[in-house]
Amino acid sequence: MTTPFFIASSGRSGTAMLHKALSADPTVDMHHEFAVHTVQPLAIKRYLGLVSSEEATRILAATYGEAIKNSDAALWGDSSNKISWLIPELAALLPDAKFVHLVRDGRKVASSYFHKLHKECYDDVSNSVLQGFYDGTQPEPAPEKKFWWPVPRKSDKRAAEFRKYDQFQRISWHWSEINRVILGAMAALPEERTLFVRLEELYANPAAVRELYEFLGLEYRDEHFAAFARPHNVNRPEDKLLTPTQRAQFEAIASDMMTALGYAGRDEYVVNY
Repeated sequence: MTTPFFIASSGRSGTAMLHKALSADPTVDMHHEFAVHTVQPLAIKRYLGLVSSEEATRILAATYGEAIKNSDAALWGDSSNKISWLIPELAALLPDAKFVHLVRDGRKVASSYFHKLHKECYDDVSNSVLQGFYDGTQPEPAPEKKFWWPVPRKSDKRAAEFRKYDQFQRISWHWSEINRVILGAMAALPEERTLFVRLEELYANPAAVRELYEFLGLEYRDEHFAAFARPHNVNRPEDKLLTPTQRAQFEAIASDMMTALGYAGRDEYVVNY
């Protein structure tokens, strides 16, 4: 019988790295952003309350459920920020599934999204299209990734302020909000089904990699740590620190989440490619 697991994160946090590392194990049927053109729009519509939990579960059963049922591997995994909004439905649909919450310093995430996926993540035009769809003034966008980044719910106290944000501020809000949603969803699950992991610890500490492998039920060997030593999924091998303006914007939006995830008081670091 195949056991599923999911790596949930904000994106730009090592999901591609985990996909590559875990794909090397022949007992794992590993994916990165599985069925993305179905799952990403579904995830955002579920977050915004535009589809019911029942409808989301039906679609997840037809995608994830069928893929897992037809796999002959011991483990089936997906490493994807898209599933972060769908953890309650996935956990109920797949009661033996495990969930890893993978986090990274939000300043590095926001910089990576802004500089490396500039026109694919919260650009002004695509954001206005999604906002119009949510407001009921525009039709549903095509299932292209650039359109499906969430906006605050109408009940969110930041909804009006968000409409005035620039692209970097929208990205900062996304990092904070998606981690808030993951933390809430994970807290509702039994402890044995969840694991919290910082990307920085996977880079630096073999014990963190061992804990991840053992949580998933995989045999750990010392050479596995080498797979986590350098960044993956890097279309531009450069690192940019936040500008003073960006730093102030990020802190105004995401400082509470930085504290919650254990990054408060840490200096922003440089990634060496």
